[in-house]
Amino acid sequence: MVATSGQRPATTVTAVIFDLDGVIVDSEIWWHQERVAWALELGLKWTLEDSRAVMGANSRAWARIMRERMDLPVAQEPGIEAEIVRRVVGRYNGGAPAIPGAVDTIRRIAARWPIAIASSAHREVIAAALEATRLRATIPVVVSSDEVAHGKPAPDVYLAAARRLGVEPVGCLVVEDSLNGVRAARAARMIVVLIPNESVPPAPEARRLAHHVLDRLSDLDPGALAVPPVSDAVTGAAAGRHPDR
Repeated sequence: MVATSGQRPATTVTAVIFDLDGVIVDSEIWWHQERVAWALELGLKWTLEDSRAVMGANSRAWARIMRERMDLPVAQEPGIEAEIVRRVVGRYNGGAPAIPGAVDTIRRIAARWPIAIASSAHREVIAAALEATRLRATIPVVVSSDEVAHGKPAPDVYLAAARRLGVEPVGCLVVEDSLNGVRAARAARMIVVLIPNESVPPAPEARRLAHHVLDRLSDLDPGALAVPPVSDAVTGAAAGRHPDR
């Protein structure tokens, strides 16, 4: 079959790229709890709706959004970022909130495919999570959205991960749990597996946009997945929006 414009030709999986929060570690609730606690200390309020507004954003963007929603001075943005990152990193001192079967699944897949993490989390948070799960040596390529121009749903972080792996985006399989993450991977022209997180479920549209939906990460077998030659670039306004998960 000859691919038409906007279509991915049929291929096989050449690499697997994982999101972190909500996929490997069940840490989405930590971010929300620490933002709530931070706001309370200032006599302010942070809601679940507020947390949804920052999901997928890189550190610079979510610090800005938090500052705007709290109606605080611009000069406080660096302090907001540093404080929330410090709090979340500190949570990992007590161990990782691992998703059942996630660590074993990562190691199983790493034995057959090149793998990477492409996460919206700060590098310090990613490092703490990998240390707590003992996956640091298993995942050689790690990219934070802080290292690229635009966070999810833009494709930047996934394209950067593919470059570092030395593979074409078209052969990459992405494992995500959020709508913004699915949109980012589709915009990168990658194959997308959605594994909905039970603690913070994705918006319904994520299921429609993903190529595959699985109940558990432990069910993932990249070699057994069908790779449909479908149009998979989400561009323009759809790729640029930051909707709820």
